[in-house]
Amino acid sequence: MKVFHSPAALFAAFDDPDLIAHAGLIPTIRLAERCGLPALVAEKVKLTGAKNGAGTAADAKALSIVGGMVAGADSIDDLDVLRHGGLARLFGGVRAPSTLGTFLRAFTWGHVRQLESAARAFTCNLAAHTGLVPTADEVVFVDIDSKVKQVYGPAKQGASFGYTKQRGLHFQIVTVKTGTCAPVIVATRLRKGSAGSGKGAASLLREALAVVRAMGITAQIIVRADSAYFSHKVVDVCRKAGARFSLAVAVRKKIREAIATVPEDAWTPIKYAAAVWDADEERWISDAEIAEVPFTAFTSKKKAFHTTARLIVRRVKRLNPKSVPEGQAQLFGVWRHHVIFTDSPFVLAQAEPMHREHAVIEQVFADLENSALAHLPSGKFTANAAWLTLTATAYNLTRASGHLASAFHARARTGTIRRHLINIPARIATGARRVTLHLPERWRRADDFTDLWTATGQRMLT
Repeated sequence: MKVFHSPAALFAAFDDPDLIAHAGLIPTIRLAERCGLPALVAEKVKLTGAKNGAGTAADAKALSIVGGMVAGADSIDDLDVLRHGGLARLFGGVRAPSTLGTFLRAFTWGHVRQLESAARAFTCNLAAHTGLVPTADEVVFVDIDSKVKQVYGPAKQGASFGYTKQRGLHFQIVTVKTGTCAPVIVATRLRKGSAGSGKGAASLLREALAVVRAMGITAQIIVRADSAYFSHKVVDVCRKAGARFSLAVAVRKKIREAIATVPEDAWTPIKYAAAVWDADEERWISDAEIAEVPFTAFTSKKKAFHTTARLIVRRVKRLNPKSVPEGQAQLFGVWRHHVIFTDSPFVLAQAEPMHREHAVIEQVFADLENSALAHLPSGKFTANAAWLTLTATAYNLTRASGHLASAFHARARTGTIRRHLINIPARIATGARRVTLHLPERWRRADDFTDLWTATGQRMLT
């Protein structure tokens, strides 16, 4: 590839009022309106007493922020992306970044909770309108996890050092997915940087499970989490909501004692790294094996919280050369143990890999940090909490747009959806009492964009 024209013959000018860079915003914002996002924000978010009129038109301001995030904005200043070219002819009520920053800083914790309520209701509407989360699947997985978002300003409210030894703010998310759909965020919460990973998990999970049921899902729910969430409170919430649990467990004294009771012939080889299938014996030759044993957890709590379930153990051979000096053989095998406490109804060979798929939530973190959560842009804690909630809303809206476009985009990363379906340049033309967007010829994803465009009520020019 090379430039066709010489520098002397090539000019540029920002002078066309009819060009836009994000044609995909039209069907996406139309979808948000159809699913009631502006109405829900107007109904639930009441910023009474805010100075300088910051609380007025909360619906327009929230939708402006979400629209900017869908287009790729990752800071308050970047929300100006909605005010270029001919976008003013296509959207009304777009606010300036300074106005949106004032709006976010007007939030108190109570207002953040109001916004979270609106976001949860919108997620339910979005799922019902687009089929984003299939209700016919037999098993639904709810994953909860947390991440420390590193920040650099010591004056940022709530920023402190936690287990990562980095200054940051610590946020939790809960996602729902099935075997046939990508994860959808159903709950979020921002906490101070020094908060423990599992702090407040029970209440957040309670809200998330209520949202999942409100989506019309009647299938079996399995809650998956790492060892930070192994607590009697989390298990109690799961059981009261009619959900199963699959929680990783730290290997401590009682767990080691339970593992020691597993008979040697109870271990079953599984498909793992470098495993080989033996067709004659119909088994895996592998460095990883699984077994299970009954276990009663939380015996130090009151009797109502004592929980008897399955302790599933995966053991993997230690292959680090440092553990076996060169030229020496092992006297006996040394294993690393990974433990799950679960009441899953599935057999051992299914329940263990199902839990490992909890790692899909890391992809959600990657998607968020590749978009609006690249920064927590305000110095005020509650403004950042509102930003997190709107980021999750933009993530779900982007994923719903991909779901309407094609099977590929239904599971694609949100960055891919933005490149293929949102960030498409177009020229606005008017005539015969209609507005036409002229899009690039030979756009590779034109058919997918057409499906999204028509699914939200617009028509293509023929």
